[in-house]
Amino acid sequence: MFDWDAYAKRTEWFTHDRFGMFIHWGLYAIPARGEWIRNYERITVEDYQQYFDEFDPVDFDPKKWARACKNAGMKYAVLTAKHHDGFCLFDSKLTDYKSTNTRCGRDLVREYLEAFRAEGLKVGLYYSLLDWHHPDYPHYGDMHHPMRDNEAYKDLEAGRNFDNYLTYMHGQVKELCTNYGQLDLLWFDFSYGEMTGEKWRATELVKMIRTYQPNVIIDNRLEVSGSGFGSLLSGDPKPYSGDFVSPEQIIPPEGIRDVNGKPVVWEACITMNNNWGYCSTDKNFKSAGMMIKKLVECVGKGGNLLLNVGPDAKGNIPDESLAILDGIGKWMKRNSKSIYGCGLAGLPKPDFGRITRNGNLVYYHVTEPLIGFVPLTGIRPDQIKKVRLLQDGSEMLVADSWITDNYPDIAFVSFGASPELPDPIDTVIEVELKG
Repeated sequence: MFDWDAYAKRTEWFTHDRFGMFIHWGLYAIPARGEWIRNYERITVEDYQQYFDEFDPVDFDPKKWARACKNAGMKYAVLTAKHHDGFCLFDSKLTDYKSTNTRCGRDLVREYLEAFRAEGLKVGLYYSLLDWHHPDYPHYGDMHHPMRDNEAYKDLEAGRNFDNYLTYMHGQVKELCTNYGQLDLLWFDFSYGEMTGEKWRATELVKMIRTYQPNVIIDNRLEVSGSGFGSLLSGDPKPYSGDFVSPEQIIPPEGIRDVNGKPVVWEACITMNNNWGYCSTDKNFKSAGMMIKKLVECVGKGGNLLLNVGPDAKGNIPDESLAILDGIGKWMKRNSKSIYGCGLAGLPKPDFGRITRNGNLVYYHVTEPLIGFVPLTGIRPDQIKKVRLLQDGSEMLVADSWITDNYPDIAFVSFGASPELPDPIDTVIEVELKG
């Protein structure tokens, strides 16, 4: 039986904090063509070795990363402890393919965890279920392996023992759960085709994780990929369902609910440009203003936003990403009350923006200038205790004007004589309801 009480307790911080940082970093930062480079370019283990031999992020300072995360208003972070290429940023005893064996010689996961915890941030680790380096992971014929269509590997498949890989994978997850203190989040990636659920010995894996990390929350990708929702939506989740749905590069059009109409915990993971890992030629960055609006959209639909950065080969977060984080942070310093602890409003979406809500505090996010007064859709004047402009706390009066007389069941407020918004990105009105 799924323990709903324990589930609600362990996800409470997650649904309060709403905003986190994803960090994709590894050997692929050196070729700088994205984290799937081995897949796309069919690179062999031997040819990929040059990046392991070269790896030495001389500028890596996780304290800088943590400060950038915190200053942006993010409350938690998730780092790729191991991505699909199999390279580990932690000192695993089960492999030599790890950061401590490179020129760098450092346990980068440990340093990350210590720096982010020191800033009061929740900490998570990403772990790829795929492993393109391990000899017992399927090669030829696998849907994603770089050697999937290389005939030279065809006759070698019979000699691979997938159980050996599972023992290795479970062992590494145990290392992460036992050697690095309390983890707040484990982000597995990902299931596909026949590689799903018990193919990973998923029930056994989750039971082991809960033994060592009873409060950690887990994503849903032991049973789905970035697409699909998993059994969390069934009303009767499987033992390995995870704790939240993880839509990728999309914000669900109407949020996510289960078969009974109950809101489901979810988190949209989104890139700042078009790649997760560092790509030197990808300058298609989204603006800070756009990401602020997308954060609000996620929260207004009952979800979280996990926004990615891809540090370069030297360990620096790109300047474009830092500028976006800075822009978001400036808005969050004035308006974070409309994000933290907020969720579905239960009110119709206004034409001018969105609504988030925390109990009797309703936040109208105005992103489009209006003619005259702002209609507080879904709220009558007699329901209101007070209205304030969130960015500076200034009083806003409920309109008493002939202009709004035709709409007695809707409360209206005004920003004043200027036709422009006080904050052109998102001006937030805080409405405190009576009772």
